Amino acid sequence: MTTAALDTSKKILVRGTNWIGDAVMTTPALTALRSRCPQAEIVLLVNPLVAPLFQHHPAVDRVLIYARKGQHRGIRGFMRMVQELRRERFDAALLLQNAIEAALLAFAARIPRRAGYVTDGRRLFLTDPVELRAADKKLHHTAYYLTLLDRLGLCDKAAIQGPARLCLHLTTAERTWARTTLGSDNVIALNPGAAYGSAKRWFPDRFAAVADALAQRYDATIVLTGGPAESEIGEDIAAFMQHDCINMAGKTDVRQMMALLGASRLLITNDSGPMHVAAALDVPIVAVFGPTDHTTTSPASARVKIVRKQVECAPCLLRQCPTDHSCMQSINAEDVIIASTDLLNGAGLLEEVNENSDN
Repeated sequence: MTTAALDTSKKILVRGTNWIGDAVMTTPALTALRSRCPQAEIVLLVNPLVAPLFQHHPAVDRVLIYARKGQHRGIRGFMRMVQELRRERFDAALLLQNAIEAALLAFAARIPRRAGYVTDGRRLFLTDPVELRAADKKLHHTAYYLTLLDRLGLCDKAAIQGPARLCLHLTTAERTWARTTLGSDNVIALNPGAAYGSAKRWFPDRFAAVADALAQRYDATIVLTGGPAESEIGEDIAAFMQHDCINMAGKTDVRQMMALLGASRLLITNDSGPMHVAAALDVPIVAVFGPTDHTTTSPASARVKIVRKQVECAPCLLRQCPTDHSCMQSINAEDVIIASTDLLNGAGLLEEVNENSDN
């Protein structure tokens, strides 16, 4: 797909990714696309979980929802989505999602130009295939999506070589709701969950110990965030804590979670979707990494401390630990307290990732 082909397109469909963290890491690519195609209508196709992230987003004109567990379930649902896309009469499709289904959907919807990485056996369904090189798989996810646009002639080299700028937007009403709910401007947020699997989760008693230490030292209000699956973890942390906290785990929608993070001085989190949301909102972050690869999924922000320990089996990228969870067991509360104190005191605001490692 040449630049000219997209520059003259009136309607561009972008098939977005399915996880919150991945979706946030596509925002530099969306911004680059908007910059290159300022007159086009850019429509983002995503699942119901991801869709709220892009409300009020400056790079996206509209969001279409692909509910594969709802009205678009199965073959009938797929064809229903195809018909919806045909009625839109898109000129081009940019596939940020790697799955073959994304290419099949764009092909079946008769979208004339279909661009994406050659993954999952979908070359035949792409008019503008981009080869996926071995080195691409080692890129940070923000650079991975920008590289796709670069090879399609849709962004400048500087966008890839420089620091990626994530972008999410909160409304004034949402920020006001968060301040009212929290009742304080001195807030530290804890996000103890991780949707990908239990191996990414640090331990509730250690989160609680960190929260108590920081609440005491900074007279801070502690808020717990997370989705419905993290409700029990939130309750466990609240029970372990000596100080009071505001437990919002499982009690907010995605936009409310974003607002709570945006109102916080600091987020302490596992490698998770909310971690990337906080990075996009320029909130300082202490991120606990165990089985995942921080070189590809760390928060794209200058104000980050990565807390991890080098153990032989990490990063394994597994959802559940098959052994003793040593990558997380080796990280103690004091490691996270030190990293948090550095950020809260205004020291150690990083140009690049800082690892706490046993060498």
